[in-house]
Amino acid sequence: MQRALIVIVLALFAALSGAALWYHGYWGIIEPNFRSFAAAQVFADLVIALILVMVWMWRDARAQGRNPWPWILATLAVGSFGPLGYLLTRREADSSASRA
Repeated sequence: MQRALIVIVLALFAALSGAALWYHGYWGIIEPNFRSFAAAQVFADLVIALILVMVWMWRDARAQGRNPWPWILATLAVGSFGPLGYLLTRREADSSASRA
């Protein structure tokens, strides 16, 4: 169920991102974040949230014996696609341990 939800979110987000790139271009997505303090605050919030997610991914990947760098670099390059891809490829924790 969780993987299906991640795939749905990833597909919808990819469609939205593709449409935004098609109509506005890469700079057209970033530039509005510097037009007002309110937009800059939302952008700063996204950056802070993605940094926290990258710290979690680093620790989680190391604990699972995975290389975190592809996911960190993907996050830096394409934002939320990195963490979504990481979650999609992440091994499930032992279900008996998570129920205890």
